[in-house]
Amino acid sequence: MSDLFEILESKIMGHNLKIVFPEGLDERILGAAGRLAQAKLVTPVLIGDIGLIQEKAKDLKISLDAIEIYDPKNYIMMDEMVEAFVKVRDGKDTDVQAREILMDENYFGTMLVHMKLAHGMVSGATHSTADTVRPALKIIKTKPGVQKTSGVFIMVREEEKYVFADCAININPSSQDLAEIAIESAKTALMFDIEPRVAMLSFSTKGSATSPETLKVVDAVDLAKEMDPEVILDGEFQFDAAFVPSVARKKAPDSLIQGDANVFIFPSLEAGNISYKMVQRLGGFEAVGPILQGLNRPVNDLSRGCSEEDVYKLAVITAAQGFVAQYQ
Repeated sequence: MSDLFEILESKIMGHNLKIVFPEGLDERILGAAGRLAQAKLVTPVLIGDIGLIQEKAKDLKISLDAIEIYDPKNYIMMDEMVEAFVKVRDGKDTDVQAREILMDENYFGTMLVHMKLAHGMVSGATHSTADTVRPALKIIKTKPGVQKTSGVFIMVREEEKYVFADCAININPSSQDLAEIAIESAKTALMFDIEPRVAMLSFSTKGSATSPETLKVVDAVDLAKEMDPEVILDGEFQFDAAFVPSVARKKAPDSLIQGDANVFIFPSLEAGNISYKMVQRLGGFEAVGPILQGLNRPVNDLSRGCSEEDVYKLAVITAAQGFVAQYQ
């Protein structure tokens, strides 16, 4: 396990954090839950038919002693959950509709997080991203001052750690969106013991080109600085001006960022997604994520092609986010 996860494990150890896994019958989920429980990092909460989960765990030789299992069909607090769901939905759903919706594992798991019966949720091993994110946006919602959630990757290679955003959610973010993404990404960096130095990226550096695309980033820089003047942040930058000191001295000599950025905000999902995959494949970096940010409480999305190790790592990250969220 890399130093990155040793940092997070030390942060969450001993805090009795509960992480929900709606896909309780999936072998990868069960394997990761067993490891998390054995290491006493978190209390895994599996959702599904209790008998079937117990049978599957027995076949896989996984102990369920330190794991909780809830079945929506027989949940003792379902009346309270229905009432809370109707309230958070502002009457958009009736009690009858709510009860039916909460039979869905992702909605049920998200409500456990909303009701503070768990600290976060990890899903997506067998569900789509939409299946995971939609309940979170409807129930948990975004934090005050944040209009949209976003997805970041922590790029890790030995001692190097960088934050790339948004690489997962927003296709064509506005200036306001980019500013929010920048500030939230700086907060995410701190969680990984990265002192954020945020570069807003473009194909222009400090006015070397002018177009609607570059002006969008320029406006985002101004908005982000208004949102949080304490964050070290600047732009617009081409990547080399943000990352190479000698280039920064030539292209942006007056900037706070002198080739030492470690949080990179891409102007579009297309740019962010392509870039993180290139850095991963050509540069030999591990891409940790996507980590969803901007929600009131953490919900994170797995790839359906994930491994047990991916589940374990994302659960550790989610628990760390949950630890931070409970003090906000």
